[in-house]
Amino acid sequence: MNLEKFQQSMYELIVETSTNLPKDVRRAVKAAAVRENAGTSAAMSLATITNNIQMADENISPICQDTGMPTFKVKTPVGVNQLQIKEAIYEAMIEATKNGKLRPNSVDSLTGENSGNNLGAGTPVIKFEQWEKDYIDARLILKGGGCENKNIQYSLPCELEGLGKAGRDLDGIRKCIMHSVYQAQGQGCSAGFIGVGIGGDRTTGYELAKEQLFRRVDDVNPNESLRQLEEYVMKHANELGIGTMGFGGETTLLGCKIGVINRLPASFFVSVAYNCWAFRRLGVQIDPTTGEIQEWFYQDGEEIVFDAPQQEETKSESRTFTLTAPITEEQIRELKVGDVVKISGRMYTGRDAIHKYLMDHDAPVDLNGQVIYHCGPVMLKDEQGEWHVKAAGPTTSIREEPYQGDIMKKFGIRAVIGKGGMGPKTLAALKEHGGVYLNAIGGAAQYYADCIKSVDGVDLMNFGIPEAMWHLQVEDFTAVVTMDSHGNSLHEHVDKSSLEKLSQFKEPVFS
Repeated sequence: MNLEKFQQSMYELIVETSTNLPKDVRRAVKAAAVRENAGTSAAMSLATITNNIQMADENISPICQDTGMPTFKVKTPVGVNQLQIKEAIYEAMIEATKNGKLRPNSVDSLTGENSGNNLGAGTPVIKFEQWEKDYIDARLILKGGGCENKNIQYSLPCELEGLGKAGRDLDGIRKCIMHSVYQAQGQGCSAGFIGVGIGGDRTTGYELAKEQLFRRVDDVNPNESLRQLEEYVMKHANELGIGTMGFGGETTLLGCKIGVINRLPASFFVSVAYNCWAFRRLGVQIDPTTGEIQEWFYQDGEEIVFDAPQQEETKSESRTFTLTAPITEEQIRELKVGDVVKISGRMYTGRDAIHKYLMDHDAPVDLNGQVIYHCGPVMLKDEQGEWHVKAAGPTTSIREEPYQGDIMKKFGIRAVIGKGGMGPKTLAALKEHGGVYLNAIGGAAQYYADCIKSVDGVDLMNFGIPEAMWHLQVEDFTAVVTMDSHGNSLHEHVDKSSLEKLSQFKEPVFS
């Protein structure tokens, strides 16, 4: 095989997967946008999402800044050297990271050191399978950490909040799947896609669940019982009212794919892999002699054109505020859940490593009255040494719950931007201190990168690019107030209301 050409083919697969959403996914997103009620936060979110998809196309830049855990699934004819294929994939990963198509995401679990090139123990994941066909089938999924953290595994029988007992039967499986959608709320960048694995052990159950994500969104399960279950979940999960980003709305789930394998007599696992709306998986057919791409998978059909957002009167209840740091407590107290905020001026990124650091150290900058953005951007440095933002959407905020309230009070931070909301400790701190939580649109990395006009500095680069504190100059950076300084939380409200709706599905459906 021509290894140089094969490496180029793998590079193209990585770049396309990161920047070009598959057509079957686009069709699902477009259908959701059509269903949503105009003038709502969910409709605004979907408009931002579709805009972001188009911007990623035009910029050939990552759809989402979290380019995830690269997982390759490669089928090869007998006699093809899999060791050479693995090396070619490694080189393609290095090049894609260097060119800003992937964020450096491989972190040493003990030291916290980022390898900087997406290579390291266990990364990327490459799974080989040999087959009798005469071509190479190479597929890639980029599944971000936010949605990966909402994966869940159930051991039947069990007791489920809102649904009661789930037994070792199809109805127990149904309850587990419905509960998996409820527990994800908006933290996995809903509306999402789920892959479900029934059976196996704990390891193979999760592998089967992730395997389902390589199926087409519009395919039909050949197992009649599973086909019926998929249809049931797709209908009723969208009655939970969680909606896009957890803002409430008509669409919570965009796809459900279920597989089954045998299990041990003592074990009965239901494993669920949750994937965000930015469902980045593509595949190629490759000639094993030339190394060239012969065909792309998931990209058949007509081009998907997203409708422009409606400009006519939509009777939106939202108020719009413009803020520039430093922000006063009086300005924060004026904001209420549902308000739209446009931020211009300075903001600072800060995520897991920064929050832990700030608990025990002074901040490298004056954070009084400032805005912290939960974000790990994709950054590139030009020949003059200047940094440029290639992708910059929000990360899941709940990870910072142990730290956030204390840090806001310690340093005088007034606003936090992220996605998915935060918990009771942060909500109490917002009320006491005079702070606000702003929910940006998860996955909209190109949309928000466009709002960032310059990078004015960076601190704590020893944590790696995603975890460093970047000083960003922004213009009209738009987000929604979902937790205010009066003790109100949209996330708490949606969780409560969706749990009440979930309890309606307690009674048996499948005998």
